[in-house]
Amino acid sequence: MGKPTGFMEYQRIEAPHRPIDERVGDYFEINLPLSEEAIHSQAARCMDCGIPFCHGCGCPLANRIPEFNDLVYRGRWRQACEMLHATNNFPEITGRLCPAPCETACTLSINNKPVSIKQIELEIAERGFASGWIRPIVPETRTGKRVAVVGSGPAGLAAAQQLARAGHNVVVFEKDRKIGGLLRYGIPDFKLEEKIIDRRLEQMLAEGVEFQTDVIVGKDLSLKYLRQQFDAICLTIGAGQPRDLAVSGRGLENIHFAMEYLSQQNRVNSGEGLGGERQITARDKVVVVIGGGDTGSDCVGTAIRQGARQVHQFEILPKPPEDRDPGAPWPMWPNILRTSTSQEEGCTRRWGILTKRFMGAGERVSQLHGCEVTWSEVKGKWKMKEVPGTDFQMDVDLVLLAMGFVHVVREGLVEKFALNCDTVGNLVVDENYQTSEPGVFATGDSVSGASLIVRVIAAGRATAASIKRYLQNVD
Repeated sequence: MGKPTGFMEYQRIEAPHRPIDERVGDYFEINLPLSEEAIHSQAARCMDCGIPFCHGCGCPLANRIPEFNDLVYRGRWRQACEMLHATNNFPEITGRLCPAPCETACTLSINNKPVSIKQIELEIAERGFASGWIRPIVPETRTGKRVAVVGSGPAGLAAAQQLARAGHNVVVFEKDRKIGGLLRYGIPDFKLEEKIIDRRLEQMLAEGVEFQTDVIVGKDLSLKYLRQQFDAICLTIGAGQPRDLAVSGRGLENIHFAMEYLSQQNRVNSGEGLGGERQITARDKVVVVIGGGDTGSDCVGTAIRQGARQVHQFEILPKPPEDRDPGAPWPMWPNILRTSTSQEEGCTRRWGILTKRFMGAGERVSQLHGCEVTWSEVKGKWKMKEVPGTDFQMDVDLVLLAMGFVHVVREGLVEKFALNCDTVGNLVVDENYQTSEPGVFATGDSVSGASLIVRVIAAGRATAASIKRYLQNVD
């Protein structure tokens, strides 16, 4: 493997970002590349560890991480690009957005800092595009089978690309004006610019994938029509039902779900416009983001760029430890304190905060009332308890709810197709990703609930393989 002593000779180099004072003034990507010398040294840190937990335990896509690290170390970039694409349809996207469970499973992370796998992946993909190595893969023959993919997020795009490359005629239906789903409308441009998505879509168009936008399946198109026109249907509609906050004053103006807020700004950035819809803006406002995850962090970064006066982020769970919890030993994903690039740009973070009610001046929110809470485990279940004497109130102008997603949106397509859902509310599929409706498959977050981008890409690829097997038996 590369340089056997590399992990002892080189220290991890963190991926660089544009300076905070510069980047908060625009929505351009904040990532900066490493030098070729730095990437060479980072690839050299990959150990000959015998059992590579990084791609067995850590990576849902089973990326062949030690192999592409070795190829980069040896300067064989084109081969590294081919190897990376053999398991991952969109490494330029996962290299930007994935939380990198592969790195927490890296053998080096037992007592050192892990290999910079995510950054190496991104550098391989970007060099592949710059060098013209990433080209359309057009099948030599067509099967004549037609597949409808409903939804154009990462799971849908991965499934569509795999099916098109197998020779099937694939049409992707998207309810929004542009293709990309959560990638385009849910991820801020400073993390993933539109041009990165469009570049990959050009490849898919050349491979024969057809995209139809502004189409709501279940309203504009019926299941009967899809069955008549297609040999198989794949639903990749995500887990779009946000978790709400059932407290007094929730109905006041200027309390919004995170995705409503984030998608608006992305549409403004792209020039798509809001179609007469009033823009939610944080300019000169005191903003509270409720929810401490990635979506909440994206709201923080967006509010700062919009010119918020103050940004606060509340999380109901306790503050994570700075070091790995013994309850989640290597190679498991640890619950540790992480600070995002958006949080670095300036916000007040508080943990163990329960929002109890909102008050308004007229119809608009003007105050948030909350308290501190503690958590304890009782008979295997975590219980929350308010801390006496910690009640507080603060003046607020804008509240953004970023508390995650509960399940697939059932109104519309799911109900009209009479698809079975589990007790949580997600679509039920068998071992082949087929729903209760024969010939209708489902994958991604609509089945698993909100998950990591690498998991939904892996699910999209696996579902495409199941659909290919199914189509072999369809006359």
